[in-house]
Amino acid sequence: MISIKNLSKTYHLGEIQVAALKNISLHIREGEFVAITGPSGSGKSTMLHILGLLDKPDGGSYRLGGTETAGLTDDQLAAVRNEQIGFVFQTFNLLPRLSAKENVELPLIYTPNLRNRDFNSSEKILERVGLARRSSHNPNELSGGERQRVAIARALLKNPGLILADEPTGNLDSVTTGEIMQIFKELNGEGHTVVMITHEPDLADKADRIIKLTDGEIVADTGGKKGEDDREYTDIIRIKAHALNITQMKNYFMQAVKSLLANKTRSVLSIMGVLIGVTAVIAMLALGAGAREDVKQRLAHLGSNLLSVRPNRRAMRSIAANSGFAIRLTAEDGEAVKKIPLTDKVSSTVDGSVQVVYGNKNKNTTVIGAEPDYEYIQSYTPVAGRFFTEKEMISRERVALLGKSVKDTLFENEYPVGKSIKINRISFKVIGVLPEKGSSGWRDMDDQIIIPLNTAMYRLFGNRYVDDIEVKVTKEEDIPIVQSQIQKLIARRQKLPDDKKELIEVRNAAEIQEAVSSTAKTFSWLLGSIAFISLLVGGIGIMNIMLVSVTERTREIGIRKAIGANNRDILSQFIIETVAICVIGGIMGIILGSLITAGLSRFAGWSTKISFFSVSLAFVFSALIGLFFGLWPARKAAKLNPIDALRYE
Repeated sequence: MISIKNLSKTYHLGEIQVAALKNISLHIREGEFVAITGPSGSGKSTMLHILGLLDKPDGGSYRLGGTETAGLTDDQLAAVRNEQIGFVFQTFNLLPRLSAKENVELPLIYTPNLRNRDFNSSEKILERVGLARRSSHNPNELSGGERQRVAIARALLKNPGLILADEPTGNLDSVTTGEIMQIFKELNGEGHTVVMITHEPDLADKADRIIKLTDGEIVADTGGKKGEDDREYTDIIRIKAHALNITQMKNYFMQAVKSLLANKTRSVLSIMGVLIGVTAVIAMLALGAGAREDVKQRLAHLGSNLLSVRPNRRAMRSIAANSGFAIRLTAEDGEAVKKIPLTDKVSSTVDGSVQVVYGNKNKNTTVIGAEPDYEYIQSYTPVAGRFFTEKEMISRERVALLGKSVKDTLFENEYPVGKSIKINRISFKVIGVLPEKGSSGWRDMDDQIIIPLNTAMYRLFGNRYVDDIEVKVTKEEDIPIVQSQIQKLIARRQKLPDDKKELIEVRNAAEIQEAVSSTAKTFSWLLGSIAFISLLVGGIGIMNIMLVSVTERTREIGIRKAIGANNRDILSQFIIETVAICVIGGIMGIILGSLITAGLSRFAGWSTKISFFSVSLAFVFSALIGLFFGLWPARKAAKLNPIDALRYE
């Protein structure tokens, strides 16, 4: 069954080389009970680890069941350990968070062939070793002898041909030791090949064959049958490639959940990192989307086919200061623009900050002086009262229309039309209430008062210049033509040379809307970027925690590999753990983010909008964070050498 020729193993401890095995050759027949003895450091444990495919020799040949093990891949070695070898360790190597029954069933989790899985067999095996009534207890609730019985039951679960026991009674009392040895004798009598490491001569005597090692060499081999078996064991190692199936994924998931529940504090902290990041993503994107939607609605009220004519102050700062050019628009310029073909409505405007008073209430607001056409240019048809007339503008009548914010502050529930207010101590009669426009982002469009242009210029501000000229073009396709004509007209009236026409700014309202929308979109992406950075930081935190987890669970990884877990099994389990953390954190973050967004909308009055895209993006990104940042720790765990992991303290 086992054939070893010239086997050697050397450990490198810094610059020191320790030869654990020196050109050992031996053969073990099927059904033998072999005890390997020797003093500490003689190489007997190294021999057992190589026989169990937990470690690899530096040289020589090891054939198991007729198959040369040196040519097997890591996954194939894991399959052999799972199907053909049962391990019984001195320190039991049970997983503390699993019950006795679950520890016994561990090899089945890593069995790719569904036909070889019989979870009911664990109860039969536990009954055989006398632990039927203790199957639901965790290892810390069992005595040393009971834990060793659990380890033996785990080794027997797959009915392996080879059982390897490493000092199986080293931590047990004499009575329990006798019981354990009796179990090994019975197993050997049933046809199992048993190889046991021991340093106690009286235990070695219970074996059929005793091999004594000293300084990595066989110095004695007594009892049993020597030489190679004449039979060929070509079917003992049966290795087939198996694809990952749903049952395996389910088992991986259950193992991941148990691991997360066993480390509640660490799991909660990891989930919190993702939760905060996803919450921030949901809330920030909702705020950004709400802001864009709000800006879009506000801009829709500005109207279309609009042009705004004003001095280009930026160009004036760079050119006019050194050239003597100064642009000041007048109402006459506005009258000239009205004569340009293809224009529909034109209004010169002037604005300024004022204090308005009604009774014992006052408010600081903005007054806009405009012409009657301003009503149609900016869609300011009053919701109550009327707009002022051309005659009222020419005669400089003191009449005013109030924006909603001004009306609510001064009049509350009182009807304002016909009432008298004072603007900068000048009495005005309220003749109308403007439609609600809302906030445009940089100012409240309802926090303003509109009065006749001449009244504003000569009675209120004492200024004969206007701030800009608002123009509504008849057709949208005529906007470029009108823009060019206005610029030429104003340049001629201002006596500007051809190379200074840029001092006149004629802006298209569509361009303004596009610029504002672009700014809102940029702001939204900025908020989203900040939120995603927080989620990224949470992912880095998870990676750090999982790396610590790999270090803490190194011995557990070694146990799992010893009973048949391959690299893919370990990789899958750790990735599932991190993805589960991120998915749970993502779901909780979506809920919390939605609640915060609703609170901001209801109590702070901010415009918010949660979209399916933002929710999906946050959830998918959180899952990808888990996959991406969990991959490195998972790969690190999967690549651990089984024997190095088992020896880790």
